[in-house]
Amino acid sequence: MICQTCKTSLPAEVNFCPDCGMSTKEVIQIDGKSPLYLIITFYIVDLIFLTTIYFVYQNGSSLTTEIVIEIIAAFIAIGFASVDAKAIIKLYRFPKINVLAVLAMIIIPLITGVTVYYGIEILNTTIFDESSNTYLGYVMYPNPIFWAIFFTTITPPIFEELVYRGFLFNQLQKITSIRVTIILTAFIFALAHFSIISLLWIFPFGLLLGYIRHKYKTLWLGMIIHFIHNLIVLSLDYYYYDNILLDF
Repeated sequence: MICQTCKTSLPAEVNFCPDCGMSTKEVIQIDGKSPLYLIITFYIVDLIFLTTIYFVYQNGSSLTTEIVIEIIAAFIAIGFASVDAKAIIKLYRFPKINVLAVLAMIIIPLITGVTVYYGIEILNTTIFDESSNTYLGYVMYPNPIFWAIFFTTITPPIFEELVYRGFLFNQLQKITSIRVTIILTAFIFALAHFSIISLLWIFPFGLLLGYIRHKYKTLWLGMIIHFIHNLIVLSLDYYYYDNILLDF
């Protein structure tokens, strides 16, 4: 195959020319079903949704607000995933992995959870002279432990992996290389958390999840790692909760 722009000889399976960066397709149509159109639409919808959430939380939150936000987030994730349903469903097949890989899937999030918790805590206290505690935001709700676990460790791995490593990953790999796909999904995933400090760890964490999704062709492993990581962070927040109250 020959690149139509720079005339470089290319293998048949590439989507983009490594020399000039142009698509190997003769024509990229921007229509309702094209990957580029879907990516742009998703990014706009995601940006509007996340910006709205940001301003909603500026005025405080309630259990009802949290539930409504999660329902909307679920509908957005499922809605976009349904466009590529057949490919997404295949990602829910659990892969065959060896014992060492299983141990790695458990040990990695344990390490990242502890490292991120204490690392971010040091940055918060050093730069902003304050301590952050996720669990503190749920103590006013009935059954706070249940809702904290549900909103921070259950729903994020399910729907974030579905939409970022599922839908978005699938669309991006249709128009660019795997390497760029992993980087872009990790970057957009990090931006979605609206935190400059969190960007320092969410981006590399997203790279890890993207690599695992590509290597094993499944969302399950990413969901498990994401769940354990978030659970470790929440558990540490719960453990130090009393100390946070004493500081007040």
